[in-house]
Amino acid sequence: MNAPADPATATATATKGERTRARLTATAAELLQRQGYHATGLAQIVEESGAPRGSLYFHFPGGKEELAVAALHDAGQEWRARIEAAIDRSPDLGAAVVAVCALFAEKLAASDFQLGCPLATVALEASASSEPVRIACRDHFAGWEASIAARLVASGVSAEVAPRLATFSLATIEGALLLARVERSPRPLEVVGETLRALLAMGVR
Repeated sequence: MNAPADPATATATATKGERTRARLTATAAELLQRQGYHATGLAQIVEESGAPRGSLYFHFPGGKEELAVAALHDAGQEWRARIEAAIDRSPDLGAAVVAVCALFAEKLAASDFQLGCPLATVALEASASSEPVRIACRDHFAGWEASIAARLVASGVSAEVAPRLATFSLATIEGALLLARVERSPRPLEVVGETLRALLAMGVR
């Protein structure tokens, strides 16, 4: 897998408009994680991003919903790249699972247990009221599942078992993220990482 592009290099070569758009989506993504879709207003996004208000409607003429979908897309892609990089650095699949759980635990701790999965808060809150948001969340979760399944197959898990194990692994990690935020502790992620590693070590094929 190719290494993800260096964000500093990408920022340096981006146009002014691209940098403004990136500030808007990055700010929106963080606010959506912290406080949810309905509590996040466009005025707050503009203020915290430092972008001109006119830029918001230039880049996102569809308003808040269009911006939210773009923010979820960018955040999901960024985290997929981080997760895959952590997997690539791991010597085996069991170690990779532990590394991914540790990555999420570090992010949670660094954000005072406010930022976990970049999609989960919005997926739980807004999927029933916004079809574009639901589709964005569904597509990203499906992409993560497909990526996990491909890694499992490459490690020797059968093509029949891999998709089910991918769904189980993703659902378990997402649940651990929720528990970790509630407990304000990395413990659930640590437990899940070690348990999934033990399951893989048993030779699930």
